[in-house]
Amino acid sequence: MDSRSTYNSQTTVLSFQEELERLRIQAVMGWSKEFRNLAWYGLKNGMRVLEVGSGPGYITEQLLNSLPDSEITSLEIDHTLQSQAKERLKDVSSERLQFVESSIYQMDLPDDTFDFVVARLIFLHLNNPFEAAQEIYRVLKPGGRIAIIDVDDGVFGAVNPDIPALHTVLMKIADYVAQHGGNRLIGRSLPRLLSESGYIHIDMDAVLQHSDLLGIEGFKHQFNLQRFIHFVEKGIISEEEFAQLQGAFEAINHSPEAYAMMNFITACGTKPLS
Repeated sequence: MDSRSTYNSQTTVLSFQEELERLRIQAVMGWSKEFRNLAWYGLKNGMRVLEVGSGPGYITEQLLNSLPDSEITSLEIDHTLQSQAKERLKDVSSERLQFVESSIYQMDLPDDTFDFVVARLIFLHLNNPFEAAQEIYRVLKPGGRIAIIDVDDGVFGAVNPDIPALHTVLMKIADYVAQHGGNRLIGRSLPRLLSESGYIHIDMDAVLQHSDLLGIEGFKHQFNLQRFIHFVEKGIISEEEFAQLQGAFEAINHSPEAYAMMNFITACGTKPLS
């Protein structure tokens, strides 16, 4: 593992299989809207596409299905996660799909290779996002584009019943993550990050996911109490704040009145032609 990333599949608070299931649901739940945004930003069938931080291959699979004539390169530094992807996608021809086990900071890939790069939920984990953006810039063809899909917990979304302490809890967790080198507020920084890394024609948008449209099941995984308990144990969030989260979790699981909405930030930039 690259020490300049805060994510490690082997040390998550959930079991490995639970984490895989969380990642799977997170990937497929809002893909149709995410892909709509990616297409709006210029992703087209037939392009040579790089997915960085591809994990167990759930988004890789969606890209293969959505872009039947494209060559997809899946880059992931976590050997265990990439092994999961290779097993899941073992029937895909090597002419369509290549796996690269490498750090996003120093990719074992040639200059000016890809038409489009997808970076989904990886920049929030990076200690040096500027270095990663520059390395992606290197492997993009002139005129090629990067699309970053990520979070900003300052504009997380909403739940019903309301959790008065939710914003405070999210900011406490964001502060903790920042102390360890991540950034759960990365969404607001993406336009400046891309500009400072040399990209042009920068734009950003949001993808909203709502349980009334997508079903409540996926949101149950995002509000799994196991993801918050260790923050109580570390003294980062209080017992009272956790009790509010617990009440919301119970409502999401059992109340027909409950709903949830989550917001994902998308930013795009283009590598200049010269």
